[in-house]
Amino acid sequence: MRLTKSTDIALRIVMRLAVAGPANPTTRDVAEVMGVQYTHAAKVVAQLQHLGVVEARRGRGGGLALTAEGRAGSIGGLVRRLEGVGDVVDCEGDVPCPLAAACRLRHALRRAQEAFYASLDPLRVEDLVADPTGPVLLTLGQK
Repeated sequence: MRLTKSTDIALRIVMRLAVAGPANPTTRDVAEVMGVQYTHAAKVVAQLQHLGVVEARRGRGGGLALTAEGRAGSIGGLVRRLEGVGDVVDCEGDVPCPLAAACRLRHALRRAQEAFYASLDPLRVEDLVADPTGPVLLTLGQK
């Protein structure tokens, strides 16, 4: 299974915010440190804000911060919400698969997809930023 680029960026942003400490970096700061185009980061931050994972404040003393839900939520749950509901393959697409009525592959892929998410369910943000990842995240962007 392959995650969308937006989900990848979202997870990296969440990880970076988890180690930000009292300083609230801006979207531009996080984009630069994580090697992501600002426009992509801004869209992802807006989505994370909509999901209640990130809080964004404008003005002096503003910036990005993880919410309590963002810190405590399941990574599997977050990835599900970011990726949306759908099968790994599109059997009913523009040209429907001729095997759709009797296919066993679709069900096997659905089980594999759920196993993938289930393996992420017990993980929290703190698990992703434990040593050695957290200290590396803190060094990114230092000059």
